[in-house]
Amino acid sequence: MKKLDVMELMLLAALWGGSFILIRYAVPDFGPFALILVRVGLGALFLLPLLQLKGHTAAFREHWFHACVVGLFSSAIPFILFAYAMVSVTGSFASIVNAGSPIWGAIIAYLWLGESLNRDRILGLLLGVLGVIILVWGKLDFGDQGLGWPVVAVLGATLMYGISAIYTKRFLTGVPPLVTATGSQVGSTIVLLPLGLLFWPETAPDSAAWIAAAILGIASTGFAYILFFRLISRVGPTNTIAVTFLIPLFAAVWGVAFLGEIITPRMLAGGLTIFAGTALTTGIVNFGRREKRA
Repeated sequence: MKKLDVMELMLLAALWGGSFILIRYAVPDFGPFALILVRVGLGALFLLPLLQLKGHTAAFREHWFHACVVGLFSSAIPFILFAYAMVSVTGSFASIVNAGSPIWGAIIAYLWLGESLNRDRILGLLLGVLGVIILVWGKLDFGDQGLGWPVVAVLGATLMYGISAIYTKRFLTGVPPLVTATGSQVGSTIVLLPLGLLFWPETAPDSAAWIAAAILGIASTGFAYILFFRLISRVGPTNTIAVTFLIPLFAAVWGVAFLGEIITPRMLAGGLTIFAGTALTTGIVNFGRREKRA
C-alpha cells in the first residue's frame, strides 16, 4: 500500500475505534435508541448528497430494499446492541470482541452460501472462539448486577455484522458501495425513528453529549464510510480488512486517555487470540503449503 493508503487506513481505524468511546460517553445522556437514531440519521444526511453528486440515484432506486435490509444488520441492530452493552462494559472490551466479526462471516458463508472451510479457516474459527471464551470467562452472570446480558449483546452485534456481510455478498454484489452505505443508514433511520422518539430522554442531553453524538454520526459513520469504500477500491478488501486489527488498538488508547479504562492481561490474551483467528479465517495469514514451482 502507498503511504496515503496507510494513513487513510489508520484514520479509519481511529474513527471506528473512537466510536466505541463516543457511544460509552454519550449513551448515559441519550439512552441507546435516541443516541443511535442521532448517529444513523446524521450518517444518512451526510451520505445522501454524495449519492446525488456521484450520480447513483438510479442505482439507489433499483436496490433500495436490499440496501435498507443490510442497514438492519450492519447498523440499526448492532449499534443498538453496542450502545446497550456499553452502559456496563468498556469500549476496549467491546472493540476487541468486535474484531471477531469476520469469523461470524465465515461461519454464515459456510452455512448459507456453501463456501468451503479449509484447514486454515477452521483453525482460525477455533482460535476466534477460544479468544472470545478467554474474554467472557467469568462475565456471564445474568443477575441484577451481572454483565451477562451486556456481553451477550456485544456477541450478538458481531453476529449481525457477519450476517450483513454475507447478505451484501448475496444480494448487492456489483452495486456501487455508496448505494449500499447510504441505503443502510436511510433504512436504519426509518426503522429507529419511532423507537428513538418513543425513548427520547426526558432530560435534555448536555452539550458535550451532543458533540459526541454529532462526531459519532458525521465522522465515525458518514465520513468513515467514504474512507472505507475508497480503500476497498484502491487496495482491495483483503488489505482493507486490516482495519479490524487496528480498531481495538485505537479504542484502547482513546478509552485509557479519555475515560480512564484499564486494559487487563485477560483482554490482551483474548484479543491476540481473536486477532490470530481472524487473520487465519480471512486469509491474511496462510499456513497452507505453497505450490511448488515447476
